[in-house]
Amino acid sequence: MKPAAKSSPSGGDALSAQPLADRMRPTGLEDIAGQAHLLAPGKPLRRAVETGVLHSMILWGPPGSGKTTLARIVAAHLGAHFLSLSAVFSGVKEIRAAVDEAKRVRAEQGQPTVLFVDEVHRFNKAQQDGFLPYVEDGTLTFIGATTENPSFELNKALLSRARVYVLKALQAEDIRQLIDRALTDSEHGLGNLRLDMPEALRDLLSRAADGDARRALNLLELAGDLAEPQNGRLTVTEAIVQELITGGVRRFDKQGEAFYDQISALHKSVRGSSPDAALYWYARMLDGGCDPLYIARRVVRMASEDIGNADPRALTLALEAWDVQERLGSPEGELAIAQAVVYLAVAPKSNAVYTAFGAVMQDVKREGSYEVPVHLRNAPTKLMKELGYGKAYRYAHDEPEGYAAGETYFPEETGERHYYHPVARGLELKIAERLEYFRELDKKAKKR
Repeated sequence: MKPAAKSSPSGGDALSAQPLADRMRPTGLEDIAGQAHLLAPGKPLRRAVETGVLHSMILWGPPGSGKTTLARIVAAHLGAHFLSLSAVFSGVKEIRAAVDEAKRVRAEQGQPTVLFVDEVHRFNKAQQDGFLPYVEDGTLTFIGATTENPSFELNKALLSRARVYVLKALQAEDIRQLIDRALTDSEHGLGNLRLDMPEALRDLLSRAADGDARRALNLLELAGDLAEPQNGRLTVTEAIVQELITGGVRRFDKQGEAFYDQISALHKSVRGSSPDAALYWYARMLDGGCDPLYIARRVVRMASEDIGNADPRALTLALEAWDVQERLGSPEGELAIAQAVVYLAVAPKSNAVYTAFGAVMQDVKREGSYEVPVHLRNAPTKLMKELGYGKAYRYAHDEPEGYAAGETYFPEETGERHYYHPVARGLELKIAERLEYFRELDKKAKKR
């Protein structure tokens, strides 16, 4: 049986009923872990708070980086009434109630109000517009927290009235300090349990939290609950920690910023000819639960966009990897995609076709609908033949070297144009030589 102190580590039932992460929440700027780029002496947010400047802001950062804590500390430091809403559970009705309370507090106590909206990206346009007038007239100071890019998720009107502060995921050493503090803090933490947790396991838990302070403290609290009596003390064993962190804790949101950042990293690693980095980001996406078929489709795009005719086999291999994933599933299909990713990364690169296609599409959309030259038109009927359709066409296979030197294929209005410029890599070296040879033949034919 475990000691009685276990059920009330902080010496009070009401306090111990709170999760450890809430009990250990910092109460001052100096207690916040990480975020030195915002909170170190002389940094922007620190200066604003110290000078008493209360302004609307958006705190953008990953889970567990301290957004809610920072909002509470800012409000408390500036003597503001603090109201909190969750965009998941709140609507226009709750916003109106918050506005009414803010007006009452200002009228009765002369106190400003901070309205904190957690996960503000989940508010639709109407809900965001609902409190905008009250931000403008000073009834409320708005602080929003979001894990998503505000540029995509928030109204421009709201963005223009709030300063965006970017919070970073905590480093492992920052989280290690939180764990050490929680293990020794008898008032708010687990100090009364006198847990024995080896240094190596504290480091392991710090890394497993993946930059999320809340996750770290939740895992630590669970570890404390599972601690085993050894030599008269409660001990957190390696087996307990491994059991808690099994299943992966890496950040990956299938619809959010992390998703697009990681597929971007994969694509750019392939483009940059780094097979090791490409494999790393591929594995990160799989580990986070990404559908391998989505990655397979993107790999096909990479083959066409970034390798192109420098190595046409890349597109074939990418399509075959996609086919293997559809036919066999995991893990065989995932290995085939990995093979394609590595091949694309080490293949010679060319975006010549990608660039040419984009340029010609712009011209086609900008210019008129030019007629097909008569000599290029099909002539399946007698009338068409009488009108001269296809009459002057030169059949390339009957020409020397299979090339009709001097022949034109563009509309008369455009003249000859060159969109495709092969690069000096891979197969496109040969393609470039061949095209240059044909152009020399064209020049000679026009001189005759």
